[in-house]
Amino acid sequence: MQERPILVVDDEPQNLAVLEQILSPNYKLVFARSGAEALATAHKHLPMLILLDVQMPDSDGLTTCRALKADKRTESIPVIFDTSLSEVTDEAAGFAAGAVDYIIKPLSAPIVTARIKTHCSLVQATLLEKSYRDAIYMMGEAGHYNDSDTGIHIWRMAAYSRALAAASGWTSEACRQIELAAPMHDTGKIGIPNSIIRKPAKLDAAEWEIMKTHSQIGYNILSKSEAPIFKMAAEIALRHHEKYDGSGYPDGLTGEAIPESARIVALADVFDALSMKRPYKEPWPLEKVVATIRESSGSHFDPRLVSLFVSILPQLLEIRIAMEAIDEAVLLNGGL
Repeated sequence: MQERPILVVDDEPQNLAVLEQILSPNYKLVFARSGAEALATAHKHLPMLILLDVQMPDSDGLTTCRALKADKRTESIPVIFDTSLSEVTDEAAGFAAGAVDYIIKPLSAPIVTARIKTHCSLVQATLLEKSYRDAIYMMGEAGHYNDSDTGIHIWRMAAYSRALAAASGWTSEACRQIELAAPMHDTGKIGIPNSIIRKPAKLDAAEWEIMKTHSQIGYNILSKSEAPIFKMAAEIALRHHEKYDGSGYPDGLTGEAIPESARIVALADVFDALSMKRPYKEPWPLEKVVATIRESSGSHFDPRLVSLFVSILPQLLEIRIAMEAIDEAVLLNGGL
């Protein structure tokens, strides 16, 4: 039984009875017999799906559907029309109003069951995807929980990472994955003492050795999952402080022995860090940032990625401008 019900709307009691017989064994149902009642019931129950008759006396289904889609509370609820109107133009009007499917009366139990099952599965998949993204965002925030000055740095550098990956020839799905994986690169910082994370001065040698363990801690946490995004996030967490010439940590890897995902995130991370204002520094001028990255080609950064970075710099600056507007809104609303 689903926690969220299906809303069945029809002005004919016989039709409601038929749909109840078909659906009640597997779904929780709520009912409405008019457009106005449908809107009120949708607001009250926030159903996972709405099965809506088109021909109703007070407010037809098309009008009701448009009203549902115009309301922030109900706009994301899928609507399936069930109707005796079977012309192509009727179906087109239904889809134009915002419906996701169209079932023709007289109702066939197997067809209704199959269509409802399909769309409920899509709803569940959408909710799962949202939960998945929420978990990713929370992991990203956790890594910077004690660093209150980063703002939306992690989301901005994630957008840069996606752009660099696309320029490097990654598939669209892989680009999506790195954008979601990149914000978790510093997850391991949750295992570093606050006295080190928040120290207002330069870390001493012993403190620096402790700080460097955050890459392994992050890997240990993220590698518990077999999901592709978390597997990528784990390799980024472990390797984003490796340097192209082998002078990085934790293992001093060189060149292409460093996963490309980590090489991309390292460049995106430094670009954003140098460009942003921090309590201990003003943002660097763009020319200085670009010059520093160019100078680090072959030492800190992959030379090929540096060339790609320079070639897509206008695109990265467009991302920064767009994200600055989000950053300002976040500050005005007291945080993410």
